Amino acid sequence: MELSDDKNLGKTPNRFNCFSKTRSITEQNLSTDVISSMNASKKKKKPGGWRAMPYILGNETFERLASFGLLANFMVYLMKEFKMEQVFAANIINIWSGLANFAPLLGAFISDAYVGRFRTIAFASCASFLGMVIVTLTAWIPNLHPQSESESERATPLQLGVLFTGLGFLTIGTGGIRPCSIPFGVDQFDPTTEDGLKGINSFFNWYYTSFTVVILITSTVVVYIQDTVSWVLGFGIPTGLMLCSIILFYLGRRIYVHVNAQGSIFSSLAQVFVAAYTKRGLKLPDAHLSDVIYYDPPPLKETVVSLPLTNSYRFLNKGAMVQINDLNPDGTCANPWKLCSIQQIEEVKTLFKVGPIWVSGILCITSIIQQGTFLVSQALIMDRHLGHKFKIPAGSMGTFSMITIGLWLPFYDRILVPSLRKITNHEGGITLLQRIGIGNMFSILAMVVSGIVETKRRDAAISNPGAVMSVMWLVPQLMLLGFCEAFAFIGHIELYNKEFPEHMRSIGNSLFFCAWGVANYLSSCITIIVHKLTRTPSHPDWLTNDLNAGKLDYFYFLLAGMGVLNLIYFLFCTRQFRYKSTSAPIEDKANKDVELNLTQTLPI
Repeated sequence: MELSDDKNLGKTPNRFNCFSKTRSITEQNLSTDVISSMNASKKKKKPGGWRAMPYILGNETFERLASFGLLANFMVYLMKEFKMEQVFAANIINIWSGLANFAPLLGAFISDAYVGRFRTIAFASCASFLGMVIVTLTAWIPNLHPQSESESERATPLQLGVLFTGLGFLTIGTGGIRPCSIPFGVDQFDPTTEDGLKGINSFFNWYYTSFTVVILITSTVVVYIQDTVSWVLGFGIPTGLMLCSIILFYLGRRIYVHVNAQGSIFSSLAQVFVAAYTKRGLKLPDAHLSDVIYYDPPPLKETVVSLPLTNSYRFLNKGAMVQINDLNPDGTCANPWKLCSIQQIEEVKTLFKVGPIWVSGILCITSIIQQGTFLVSQALIMDRHLGHKFKIPAGSMGTFSMITIGLWLPFYDRILVPSLRKITNHEGGITLLQRIGIGNMFSILAMVVSGIVETKRRDAAISNPGAVMSVMWLVPQLMLLGFCEAFAFIGHIELYNKEFPEHMRSIGNSLFFCAWGVANYLSSCITIIVHKLTRTPSHPDWLTNDLNAGKLDYFYFLLAGMGVLNLIYFLFCTRQFRYKSTSAPIEDKANKDVELNLTQTLPI
């Protein structure tokens, strides 16, 4: 069989299975060695399984209680204690959140390429603890925040520098914990066994259940302490919980399955572009009309499902076209930057395919972000009393979104999906793209309702200065935002986990956080533009500190209009999207297939 040169390109592409063609031992000895090594690896591998879960889930719960508890009421802290203007405080939160959501990409790279997940989480947890200590000190030490009751006093550069240093350490912690926490939990189970697959599914359920519980606790108990008792205690409790998280994580270190760093997927993705560019002068063969050989070695791991070569983004296929001197005598790749496999190419294509859907989620997240910024400002000037004594903290209003999610998801999963399944014959009742599209519509409705409620609130405050509208008027928009999260966000997460190959799912998780990062920056840009362009000599800007003098409702309507354009873009993207079909590996079948392939390639 000849390797393709520039001259002979163009018919049905052949897939080149790269096995060594000659062996120095007999078939019987090699078969015995292969089976023995398999059995030895099975005996060596003792997954931590559920024995490791109390430590991992406990660490996750304490860490999230700490981080969310510290920042759940941060908008109020910046405005009240640091005397920041509303727009400046919102921009600080948006910019910091953006950095924190982009950091997981770097954390995932360092973890996969150099130090492994355990060390990354351990180091990041210490960085988070240090950041929390610094932020707590800004509330505890009088010289680290403005002392005067006057609204005109502003924080000094030193005070802001200490605050930003704490947020910087929190960013480092977030960058290491977020991309590694879920994959590290999955590492504790063997995905080639039925029990392992069940364990992974249960882990996801427990993970998201604990996440919801944490949000509810931080949005109520911790925020209440911060508002009514003291900021020092309200920040000190999460800081102490973070220390407990670190201790608990280290206690389980002897039980964990430690997966060593195996090289970053980012290098593999980069090789595809370099190889395709290097061979850009080659002519792609016509479909079904070529003897061109494509490089297609078997997966290095039994659990990796091989991806078939597709015709989408065909210019990348040039990177896998085998030419003279591309292969070593044993059939392995001579230079990975000049020749890549079909698997690598299809992994890049997955990014290209999911990318447009990922973009459509950014504006949807932008709507969600507002419940932590301007909605808090609205709540501060509304009647937050429940009865005569209890007063709802402004930072706790997001609880209504979480309650909506907690009540809706069991109903959706247990009642609605089985009913829809009978009508649509689809396993999930509706497709993932339909679920995301419904979430996008809820985000638009939430912004429209937000604008209407703010119009009513402002008109009532202007017409009757002594009257204060109840904060419960904000609940409908929060419920709509909860439905938005239940449909769109969970749809995005599930789409990434199903469409990306198994070893790229950490990238899928990082992409989800990156969408939050871009959304935070987009929200900050929109806020700055509106703040500057809507100000006139005779009227303050829409987002002025005095909401009764501003036009916050116009800002919400602007986001709703942008959401309509985003929905149109999303519908266009869905017409081009094609779902991937895969089969899950089973232990016995995988072992038999590997043994059969090795036996068939042995010389007789």
